[in-house]
Amino acid sequence: MESMLNKLKSTVTKVTADVTSAVMGNPVTREFEVGRHIASGGPGMCWRIYNGTKKSTKQEVAVFVFDKKVVDKYQRFEKEQIIDSLKRGVQQLTRLRHPRLLTVQHPLEESRDCLAFCTEPVFASLSNVLGQWDNLPSPVPNDIKDYKLYDVETKYGLLQISEGLAFLHSGVKMVHGNLCPQNIIINKSGAWKIMGFDFSISSTNPSDAEPKYTCKEWEPNLPPLCLPNPEYLAPEYILSVSCDSASDMYSLGVIFHAIFNEGKPVFQVNKHDIFKSFSRQLDQLSSMSPTVLNKIPEEVREHVKMLLSVTPNVRPDADQMTKIPFFDDVGAVTLQYFDSLFQRDNLQKSQFFKGLPKVLPKLPKRVVVYRILPALTSEFINPDMVPFVLPNVLLIAEECTKDEYVRLIMPDLTPVFKQQEPVQILLIFLQKMDLLLTKTPAEDIKNSVLPMVYRALEAPSVQIQELCLNIIPTFANLIDYPSMKNSLIPKVKSACLQTSSLAVRVNSLVCLGKILEYLDKWYVLDEILPFLQQIPSKEPAVLMGILGIYKCTFSHKKLGITKENLASKSLPHLISLSIDNNLNLNQFNSFMVVIREMLTRMESEHKTKLEQLHIMQEQQRSMNISNPANQSEETKSPPTSSNQVHKFSLSYLVFMFSYHQMSLTLEEKQRLAKEQEQAAKLRKQQPLAPESVKPAANNNSQTKDLTSSLLNNMTSLNNLSLANTPRPTPVQGSTMPHFISSGPMAAPVSNGFNPNMGFQAGVMGMGMRPTTPGLYGGMASTTSTPNFGALSQTNKAPNMSVLDSLFTSSKPKVTLNQLGPTATTPGTNSTWGNQFTPAQNAQTQMQAVPAGMGGMVTGFGMQANPFFSPQNFSQPVPTPNMNQSGMKQSGSVNNDLKDLFG
Repeated sequence: MESMLNKLKSTVTKVTADVTSAVMGNPVTREFEVGRHIASGGPGMCWRIYNGTKKSTKQEVAVFVFDKKVVDKYQRFEKEQIIDSLKRGVQQLTRLRHPRLLTVQHPLEESRDCLAFCTEPVFASLSNVLGQWDNLPSPVPNDIKDYKLYDVETKYGLLQISEGLAFLHSGVKMVHGNLCPQNIIINKSGAWKIMGFDFSISSTNPSDAEPKYTCKEWEPNLPPLCLPNPEYLAPEYILSVSCDSASDMYSLGVIFHAIFNEGKPVFQVNKHDIFKSFSRQLDQLSSMSPTVLNKIPEEVREHVKMLLSVTPNVRPDADQMTKIPFFDDVGAVTLQYFDSLFQRDNLQKSQFFKGLPKVLPKLPKRVVVYRILPALTSEFINPDMVPFVLPNVLLIAEECTKDEYVRLIMPDLTPVFKQQEPVQILLIFLQKMDLLLTKTPAEDIKNSVLPMVYRALEAPSVQIQELCLNIIPTFANLIDYPSMKNSLIPKVKSACLQTSSLAVRVNSLVCLGKILEYLDKWYVLDEILPFLQQIPSKEPAVLMGILGIYKCTFSHKKLGITKENLASKSLPHLISLSIDNNLNLNQFNSFMVVIREMLTRMESEHKTKLEQLHIMQEQQRSMNISNPANQSEETKSPPTSSNQVHKFSLSYLVFMFSYHQMSLTLEEKQRLAKEQEQAAKLRKQQPLAPESVKPAANNNSQTKDLTSSLLNNMTSLNNLSLANTPRPTPVQGSTMPHFISSGPMAAPVSNGFNPNMGFQAGVMGMGMRPTTPGLYGGMASTTSTPNFGALSQTNKAPNMSVLDSLFTSSKPKVTLNQLGPTATTPGTNSTWGNQFTPAQNAQTQMQAVPAGMGGMVTGFGMQANPFFSPQNFSQPVPTPNMNQSGMKQSGSVNNDLKDLFG
């Protein structure tokens, strides 16, 4: 490990030393920071290329450096020739300005140790890409070693070189004189640029139509850096000391061959005997074998053969080469159009950008990211073009990695986030919000992306508000919770309350319903549900949206509504909304289904609580029975919570007797009149003091207190209305089923005292007609047992006036036949019961949904959430049919009251 660190340290030190020594003292370093060595190029690959930045603007550049130590082996005269040749080439390049020529950012600067100048950012030379790695750093950078030219890059690169030659030959009247892969530079965007004008020849008569060029004779004794590359020179340059624009076209033909043959030229030249080599080459070109060009694409093979012709007049000129079918590739044409984009008007640009999404998938990612993307983002300065450019930029962003997105796209997108005009910009961003939230850093999401969403919610356009509300649930899981709770939800609530558009209000409710699962329970109970009561409008769509939020909250396993909230807030609100005149029958039924579910849940939870309290009291009572001394001491203490249970039990008994008296006949009431007189006598008696509980010898030796007297006086009622059938064993924790539709059957209902109390199913919750002979049949002691002994702890006579209502005889008469169990034939329903049930479901059997304590409707997703499945509002969950035979009658009133009072 230590050796590796030392090796790394030495490498870094060496690189730093090389860079420092290369440009030390050069004026270029005053304005530019020189980075690492990335490539090489120029005549003989003598220029080292470094990346760099301008100190004042942080603009990225490439720094070309020629180290004079390279020519130390030559004599002084030769050194001067080499330096002069290199300086002439850079100066010529600096004077020329064209998109196909390498752009110089800072002119040539000379110091004692080096020459240096700065250009646009560069990737490498074409020679580096084709495998010539001379003067490159060691080891060779992986991005150069692994670089492979795509077909579209090759085609468009050769087209660019042809266009550059056309500019030199036609525009400047100049012959390059040394066109080869070493003098072709690939910039950071992937464009091919011409450099290396060291041996360029200008026309002697630039004003004439036919330019004339004076060629120098080949001098083999000069240093190689003072001579062009002979492998890419036209034969006439050596053999006849003549040249013109066709000589550059021959060089272009050799470049074609080298690109498709791994960097190898057509012929290898013996530089020591250059004339003999070219004479042999001339003969071979005159009778060229087809195998020489077999790797070149067939559609351009004939054109390359013409470029390599011995006769200069046969070679096509540069302008003709730009028009050959080989360059009519979709990708090449697309890239060419981008290069001429600044010449187009807005209409032409918009039409081009509309068709671009069909072309982008066909192009290599490297071409799209480094060639097309910069051209697209440059159009963001034109607001009218942003709606046409932005979809293409976001399409490219989908294929980029997060690092590429942050480095190449995000800096240009940030200003666009703040643009509000034209409105299409906001719509496009909203449609791609999942992409933005996935790849944008958290800090930029908070500062740029979410503020744009908030502006959309407050936009004056209803369409934008609707789209925003519809899209928010699709990316809600990507928004951090504090932003959602403190910013997003308040904006949605504000849009719902302040809008005058019904569609916006309904979409706001739907949006809230879909993102409930991302909120915590208490935030929903404290902020969302109270907000529903503030909504002013009562349109059916709004009411159903409110119902959906209640249903989602109530059903979700993570959320839920507490029984206290149900009783005091949710149910009163829903019940008041359910009777709105704008609701149709199905919508009303949907309300009733949710209300019944809530009632069932509330009853189940509260009943369970009371049952647990009852068990605790029973345990305490059994302890008192087993230890009479403790019991006597406890009776002296004032009653606390048990006294409340006693009052509740007595009130419940009063209610049950009052309800039962409604169904008594005249004969029964006459008998009750006699018993009322006995009760009057009871009220005058003083209650007996409580005594220790002792096992009774028989039923005739009951204690003469208020409870036993009441039991004895009610025995006659039992004979009238109750059957002496055995009672089923009480079950702890029994639940009340959820009645949905009317039907001719009885269903078991839990009332807190009796787990199996029969009611007519069709009138559940509205007013109930007993289907058993009496309301007291089947009562079981499943809740707390009141201790009426505590009533006699005071010296005052108890106030018995509350029992007066039990014995009044002013209730409507009901025959004994009506009191007994009647078999209801299918299809026959009570007119009174049908008032509260859907008419269309009158013939269907009742369905029940059992709900235990804390029971939840499972599955909160696309199916369980009514906002994703609106039909869930009106379609209750089907359950197996209940037994239609009715419930068995329970035991006598005497047994029930014994169970009730112990």
